[in-house]
Amino acid sequence: MLAIAIVISFCVGLYMTGLNMSPTRLKLYNWHKWAGVVILLLSTARLLWRLTHRPPPLPESTTGLQRTAAHAGHGVLYALFFAVPLAGWAYSSATGFPIVLFGILPLPDWVPKDRELAETLKGVHKWLAYGLAAVVVGHVLAAFKHQFVDRDGLMARMGVGRQ
Repeated sequence: MLAIAIVISFCVGLYMTGLNMSPTRLKLYNWHKWAGVVILLLSTARLLWRLTHRPPPLPESTTGLQRTAAHAGHGVLYALFFAVPLAGWAYSSATGFPIVLFGILPLPDWVPKDRELAETLKGVHKWLAYGLAAVVVGHVLAAFKHQFVDRDGLMARMGVGRQ
């Protein structure tokens, strides 16, 4: 669920920024903000689950370098799961356009309204999102390598193909 929300939010973010000012663009910006809050909540739940449930062991054929890369990659993923939506929230706060979750629940601004800060945070949010996309692509490619080249059962460890 988290992965799907991230991919869709990323695609909507790319699309909406290219639109001229219109009701559609405003709706997409609000939807994107709501998705960011949901991603933040799902990320929190996922992190709590991971902290209380050990993952299955990696396949024995996994080399030391692969283990290091897997742990580092997961650490970066988790950091970006939080950094991207928090940077977006800060950007929204700095622009003076608050997040009103689902049009009902106003969320607090957590940085002051500041045009210069908003421009900086816009870039931070954008580049963190691109970074997350790159790490996700690397994660997927590594999983495919394990599935189709190494054939070591790693995808079953992730829950894909479990009986």
